[in-house]
Amino acid sequence: MPRTNARVVTRSRDTTSKILWTTLLVFGAALIGVAAQAQDDKMIRSHGYSFYGDLKYPADYSHFDYVNPDAPKGGEISISTLGTFDSMNPYSRKGRGGALSTVMYESLLGEGTGSEPAPADVYGESYCLLCESLEYPESKDWVIFHMRKDAKFSTGDPVTANDIAFSHNLLLDQGLKSYADAVRERIPKVEVIDDYTIKFYFTPGISRRSLIDQVGGVPAWSKKWYDETGARLDESRLMTSPGSGPYVIDDVDVNRRIVYKRNPDYWGKDLPFNVGRNNFDTIRVEYFGDENSAFEAFKAGEYTFRVEGNSKQWASAYEFPKVDAGYVVKEDIPDGSPPSPSGIVFNLGREVLQDKRVREAVALGFNFEWTNESLQYGLFKPRASFTQDTPIMAMGAPEGMELAVLQSLGDLVPPQMLTEPAVTPHTSDPTRLLDRRNLRRAMSLLDEAGWAVGDDGKRYDANGKPLRLTFLLNSSGSATLSAVIENFMSNLGNMGIDAVLEKVDSSQYTARERDRDYDLVFDAYGAFLGTGTGLAQRYGSKAAAFSLFNPAGLASPLIDAIIEKSLSAQTKEEEDASMTALDRALRYEFFMIPAWYNDTFWTAYYDQYEHPEGQPAYALGYLDFWWYNEDKAAALRAAGALR
Repeated sequence: MPRTNARVVTRSRDTTSKILWTTLLVFGAALIGVAAQAQDDKMIRSHGYSFYGDLKYPADYSHFDYVNPDAPKGGEISISTLGTFDSMNPYSRKGRGGALSTVMYESLLGEGTGSEPAPADVYGESYCLLCESLEYPESKDWVIFHMRKDAKFSTGDPVTANDIAFSHNLLLDQGLKSYADAVRERIPKVEVIDDYTIKFYFTPGISRRSLIDQVGGVPAWSKKWYDETGARLDESRLMTSPGSGPYVIDDVDVNRRIVYKRNPDYWGKDLPFNVGRNNFDTIRVEYFGDENSAFEAFKAGEYTFRVEGNSKQWASAYEFPKVDAGYVVKEDIPDGSPPSPSGIVFNLGREVLQDKRVREAVALGFNFEWTNESLQYGLFKPRASFTQDTPIMAMGAPEGMELAVLQSLGDLVPPQMLTEPAVTPHTSDPTRLLDRRNLRRAMSLLDEAGWAVGDDGKRYDANGKPLRLTFLLNSSGSATLSAVIENFMSNLGNMGIDAVLEKVDSSQYTARERDRDYDLVFDAYGAFLGTGTGLAQRYGSKAAAFSLFNPAGLASPLIDAIIEKSLSAQTKEEEDASMTALDRALRYEFFMIPAWYNDTFWTAYYDQYEHPEGQPAYALGYLDFWWYNEDKAAALRAAGALR
């Protein structure tokens, strides 16, 4: 079953595109710190950017603290993913983008390999990659990036300010509508000052959140290539534009594998930003039709690194000979990031689900305690919050600065939110799937909502329309998740709901998920640790009808007001209070049945990889800062454990 808090880029659903666009939206960009301030004109010029205070790494940093600067280069890491792909362009709604198909591209402010954060030991700090410095006034009305003159695409062509401006405008003209609309409102103008200097202007009178980091995170594409080929960003295609990153495409075998190789002529390999990183010569992604075949292939050594998401397999399936012999390492690695807010999402566009009483009744059909003990080996914890286990998780009744934030919003805030504890999931009997106490509560709620029980035991409204709900599920996903949903649907049936589980293949699932052709779906929102304009893309009303990042179609004036309030916060304390209020309000709106989470990465790999002793808080980094040990690999081959 999918991990609920891992940022693994090789999941079966359309995660590559989502992770990429989430990065572009910078929904969590509550950035913390800035460097060197000029004296008289209150100008700031720095080697990196954050919103509030100091950057951890000084201008003369030699490498990030968590990497091994002496990590050897070489070898291959191979991973798996489920489903299919028919495109190497993950920036379009059309087609299914191949795994890691953004890995070739860099931005002015750098990221980690596979869209993980870099640096991964701090939150909300960005450092120059394609730029060597940036400058902006204290008001943040604009920003100028001074680019590195030695940055080059894999073709050898220089990366210039014209390419950055082109990429920015291409996203506005041919990118996702929710993204483009939001950016146009905030960034009205881009100016190429010279080949290596670019300036972005920001709309007067709006929050300065997520602006500098927004433009600093735009992937750099080659204007020359797009001009010569006539390719579009909004089309499905296997042809890819050249990037400036450390990896290039080596081989694409549609629906079978993708191989990326490290570019030996990579321009940025000696930058402090990259020291100890990008260590593998090749990254190979193998595609499989289902979870069982993928796991058997791992046991056979067809690929060599696995982030396990299935609790049943983690608990019981890693007792094969290669583990016993020490050829395969099974390791729990701490995960310091807030878990992804995943669970069963209600499509609020469906009239029947606009009644909160119906949603609450349906939620009572989910028995986490029984599911965890009977199907998941007791390995998960129940998730309650959108900021689970963080200092901004809403607890109890609001007080102090959070209460003041809510009170300032007047009648938008329901009175009970000001006095009652934050909404938490119901509890259930772990010894039986159908908790009769919860069933009685659910039946009462459905009665109140006007869905009466007919002679056949089914629920009908006053016009005789049956209460029917469809659950969309990817057939290539986890067998354990399928079992969880099937048992949940069984409980709905006991309430008199005509509950239909629709299992479809990966391509149909992607198309229907994008079109919100479902009543219920297992999906995830983005966790947040701070504010940013991208929060509106996830949770706001304006893009609710079409945003790919808002699978419920949540449109709440209360949520909108809290997000706007957070964007005007002048201190970290004010921001944290507004984020706690946002967590409380999201839970009150009740558009998702929270699922489960795990605060460790379950990893299994052939004993030829090594990683730093000090794991950074915000990334597993197996594609980023792990490395290959040739001596260990040779021993595995000699023992016949690997081919």
